Amino acid sequence: MTPTRRALLSAALGGAAAAGLPGAGVGAHAASWQQKWAPSAATDGLKAFETVEDDRANSHPDGHPHILPDGNNFRFTMHTVDRDTMTDRQRQEVTGLRNGGSYLKWLPGQTWRLTYSMFIPSSLEATTTFTHIMQMKQPGNGTSPIVVQSLRRVNGSGTIELQLPISGTLVGRTSLDPLHDKWTDVDFQIKVGDKTAGSVRWILKSGGATVIDKSVTGVDTFLADRVRPKWGIYRSLGDTSGSLRNTYLLLTNLRGYQLV
Repeated sequence: MTPTRRALLSAALGGAAAAGLPGAGVGAHAASWQQKWAPSAATDGLKAFETVEDDRANSHPDGHPHILPDGNNFRFTMHTVDRDTMTDRQRQEVTGLRNGGSYLKWLPGQTWRLTYSMFIPSSLEATTTFTHIMQMKQPGNGTSPIVVQSLRRVNGSGTIELQLPISGTLVGRTSLDPLHDKWTDVDFQIKVGDKTAGSVRWILKSGGATVIDKSVTGVDTFLADRVRPKWGIYRSLGDTSGSLRNTYLLLTNLRGYQLV
């Protein structure tokens, strides 16, 4: 049976705006988080996103759809036979924050926040190569990632981490095993900025307890055009630990805020 969310994410937005992102700053008025995006899987379905990348190579028609609304959750299913258009990897992802006929653009100088809950089953393991479950990228084919939230095997142990690939910055890393088969709350904040003008904060909570809360400032969080979030399962087939299995990822209660 597909797990259901027992307790929806209840991030305390009052006071968090005051703490905000490192270096977010205060202008002529006290900045606060303004909600810009609050999709419902049950009512909005995949129209919540800018694009849907479901088996782009049509490698496994019998498995369609790999991405779908499942009650109040968004479900991403990955089979070991699935292949991306680049056949050394697998990809089932959605991109962007859609509101009706338009989508939100994250631009330099802006500060954005995403909160949501994710269910990582024990079948979705960390790997010796890349397994990303959230990315920030510049739209377009062949663009490099700006932020990656990944399941990575380190010294033989499974971890979940956040990295900034432009500068090779590891924001934080913690053990994956305690987060398996339960809901984990994610609070991700980013100031979009070129070279040293960006900053990031990454918070994970499980059962109401903070698992990790890490921030970095003075980092590059922009390539060109805009920054666009992605969610799903994107993993290399080069894993050497035997961790690639049929699996899935659930997301629920996605919210997007801008600091204004």
